Formats: sequence, structure tokens, C-alpha cells
Amino acid sequence: MENKFDTQLLIEGHGLDEDAIYDYIESHFEGDCLLAVGDEDLIKIHFHTDRPWEILEYAASLGEIHDIVVENMERQANGLDG
Repeated sequence: MENKFDTQLLIEGHGLDEDAIYDYIESHFEGDCLLAVGDEDLIKIHFHTDRPWEILEYAASLGEIHDIVVENMERQANGLDG
């Protein structure tokens, strides 16, 4: 399975730009199924990657991160808890 971690989180801050965040993640990190939606105060990120810690580190540089979920889709596909 390519990009085995389903990574989801919220970024809370000021002056956030969903398009700029989307473009940065797309051009700097390997993965797929990227979503970056929200407004200038709250952005939800959804991204499949093999290195979720990189996304968390980047997101934390933009504001406060919370509601973090990192699921191992490989384990889920095999009938195990993520």
C-alpha cells in the first residue's frame, strides 16, 4: 500500500490561507488525497502519507494543531485496528 498513514488534523490560527497551505503541502511532501479546507482561523487537513510527522511539524509552524488522527490504513486493510 502506498502512503499508509491517513493523517487528519485541525490548524487553528490567524490569517491562515487554505490555498497556500494546500500548495505548500502538495509541493513539499510526498502523499496523496490532500484536502485543506477552512477559513483564516481554522483549517482542516486530510492527507495520505508515509511520513505524517512531517505534516504535523509543518502544521504546527502555522498555528495550534489539535484533533489529530493518524491511522495506519495498512493495518485497517488487514482487518486490524489502525
